[in-house]
Amino acid sequence: MDNNQNERNPRNPLNRPLPPGAGPGRGPRGVYGWALFVLVGLMVLALLRDASPRSELISMTEFEQRLRNGEVKQVSVAEDSLKGEMRQEALRGRSPQSPAHFRVELNPGVAQQEWFQKMLNDNGVEWRYETPNGFYEVLKLVLPWVVLIVLMYFLVFRQLRSAGGAGMLGSFGRSRHRLATREQSQVTFADVAGIDEAKEEVQEIIQFLRNPKKFQRLGARIPRGVLLIGEPGCGKTLLAKAIAGEADVPFYSISGSDFVEMFVGVGASRVRDLFKQAKDSSPCIIFLDEIDAVGRKRSINIAGGGHDEREQTLNAILVEMDGFGTNDQVIVLAATNRPDVLDRALTRPGRFDRQIMVPLPDIKGRYEILKVHAKKVRLGPDVDLHRVARGTPMFSGADLEAIINEAALAATMSNKEGVDMSDLEEARDKVRWGRARRSRVIDEKERLATAYHESGHALVQSLLPEADPVHKVSIIPRARMGGATFSLPEKDRTMYTKRHCLAMISVDIGGRVAEELCCGDISSGAQGDIQMATEIARRMIMEWGMSDILGFIHYGGEESMPGYGEFFSQREYSERTAQLIDEEIKKIMDESYEEVKRLIQGNRLPLEALKDALLKYETVDGDEVRQIIAGKPLDRPTVRDLLEAERQRTGQPADQGAPPASSPAPGLDRVIPEPGIG
Repeated sequence: MDNNQNERNPRNPLNRPLPPGAGPGRGPRGVYGWALFVLVGLMVLALLRDASPRSELISMTEFEQRLRNGEVKQVSVAEDSLKGEMRQEALRGRSPQSPAHFRVELNPGVAQQEWFQKMLNDNGVEWRYETPNGFYEVLKLVLPWVVLIVLMYFLVFRQLRSAGGAGMLGSFGRSRHRLATREQSQVTFADVAGIDEAKEEVQEIIQFLRNPKKFQRLGARIPRGVLLIGEPGCGKTLLAKAIAGEADVPFYSISGSDFVEMFVGVGASRVRDLFKQAKDSSPCIIFLDEIDAVGRKRSINIAGGGHDEREQTLNAILVEMDGFGTNDQVIVLAATNRPDVLDRALTRPGRFDRQIMVPLPDIKGRYEILKVHAKKVRLGPDVDLHRVARGTPMFSGADLEAIINEAALAATMSNKEGVDMSDLEEARDKVRWGRARRSRVIDEKERLATAYHESGHALVQSLLPEADPVHKVSIIPRARMGGATFSLPEKDRTMYTKRHCLAMISVDIGGRVAEELCCGDISSGAQGDIQMATEIARRMIMEWGMSDILGFIHYGGEESMPGYGEFFSQREYSERTAQLIDEEIKKIMDESYEEVKRLIQGNRLPLEALKDALLKYETVDGDEVRQIIAGKPLDRPTVRDLLEAERQRTGQPADQGAPPASSPAPGLDRVIPEPGIG
């Protein structure tokens, strides 16, 4: 019968024996039992209360005065006190709050005195002598404490004892993991694309979970822990779910921040509870997402000792992973994008002894990821996913999924039958650089400066052979950008040559030089260009060894000692070297500035033609840029021309209140792939 109950109980997906008190139907009956128990306790306390009405304490002198005035109706005398009741006629002159009963504290033995009894008899008062009941007095004193202790036991201690191994922490010590059973885990390797090498590395883990005897026959020990390392959005969590889905085992997932609470010891208790449940349902997978939240390097804190809640949680994880035997079919997966901050005891062999890189996808991987997500939407005939993949360097899997989703939303809002290429282009720009602000109206002088600025970028990028080809130029503002020049790399770059870096710097400078030569003034629109060009030059000198004077040396930056913040930050080079670095950076920037100025002065006519095209069309693609630079005219209808033609075709009157064309101001407007270390 118990097994059948477990099969029908959705709270027991692993079909394990139910703990005491967890069977079906126990919930409501337990609530009624507790309510009845509390009600009985309150009734007992009410019965044990003194049933006498409210009374006031008076002195012996006042009592004698009331006797002489005939205000006392009756008296009950005890060993050391007496209780009396006032006559109704005596209460008429008093306030409504005055009690009808009173009591007097007597000295020991007064109640047996003859004069005292004679005083009561002479005043015509009904009185009686009460003999104290010792048993009742003791019961009245002890029973409330007994009831209180029993209530505390049932309401607190019994609940803590039945908290499933959580100890005195109660439900706080229970693990807050999410469990995906074999039936619920639907993610497989077919849903994972762009990380083929990582999928190959985890194949043996899947084989071990499916057939552990195959490995035990030769004495092989499968890795106990696997650390997935990669940038945010690269698919670490998706890969972990796919491993569980391929192996057809339960999947316990929890975030590192879920271990830490305000109570000390809760994190360690949750770790022990999680690993206990996982061992009971092995084979299975435990996935610790964002493990750097609790797995940071342990160090002596300046403010005090090392008894930190995170350190206790980390120690519990280390101990539990050491407790795995060779026959324990529990694999621990962890994900982080900060492997440099993890404690070395966590990444040593025997714990997380395998580290798998989950990198940003290359052009082939991006194409495969786009195909996976594009299966859920209806694509138009002009969609070229290869072109989208080529135009999205340094995009993660999450970014690519967002592009498909944003394109589907845009097509739906436009009442299209499917997603076309223009929707994907706009979605890509929106995901990376923000939504286009077409309603922004800018002064014509600033609009002209923006057109010259973007024309300078596009002209230099088209004339330098080491630069990436121009994909699109626009003076429509996006987010903080007043305009943008988009590049379309011909290939993914894993390393950057010196010529390519100098070309990127020259392209950044092109906008400022065009403003200076054509507008007679400069603006703050080159802020982003200056920042990006300086960063490239600095990395060329300090990290990539591209300086003839400073040579093949890595200088790095100012770094802090782990665990001490900025208190012990130090620089790895002298003041003389710092001066040389500054001089080399300025030399690169000055030489590039003069070269770009000569290049733009010698190609003034193409620059003016690009400016006119941007003012007319607002957005010009790469082929049109190359056509203009080659001296060929660009003649295509503008958006305003198309609207006017549609108005004439339908016979509608012209919209006199239509706003002018978008007029973006110059801003953070250079868009190139971020340089990385080859």
